Amino acid sequence: MVSTGDSAPTFTATLGTSDHEDFDLADRIGDGPVVLAFFPGAFTPPCTNEMVALQDRLDEFQEAGAAILGVSADSPFSQDAFCEQHGIEFDLVSDMDGDAIRDYGLEMDIPDLGLYGNANRAVFVVDEEGTVVYDWVADDPTNEPDYDAVLDAVESA
Repeated sequence: MVSTGDSAPTFTATLGTSDHEDFDLADRIGDGPVVLAFFPGAFTPPCTNEMVALQDRLDEFQEAGAAILGVSADSPFSQDAFCEQHGIEFDLVSDMDGDAIRDYGLEMDIPDLGLYGNANRAVFVVDEEGTVVYDWVADDPTNEPDYDAVLDAVESA
């Protein structure tokens, strides 16, 4: 599992829009801190709460120079609908192949919901050099991160 002090694994995927735009994390590193917020699945209550909470604080993160990226195994179409329904203005990244989820050591199954190969809820802050300066991984995927701690990590990056 990726932790503070590690080089952040870069990955390619698809932006969560209906346009199927390519995404490469390497292109985002170097322009200020990057917050990678992995979440199990769009439209589930805890994931909605987390993404909406990050949206509510988006101005604070942007003022600190950070970009927020939500990452899940959902399809780009699902993520696009999720953003539209909940007013999410930061990018979501569709990792349907699970490469990023596995590279960060977050793969999990939630059989009761029929979800397999999804991301556990986790947040990583990556600095301009590509080093992880903050990591948080949920003990239980229904838990949410400490948003103040994430913002503090961004401001210290």
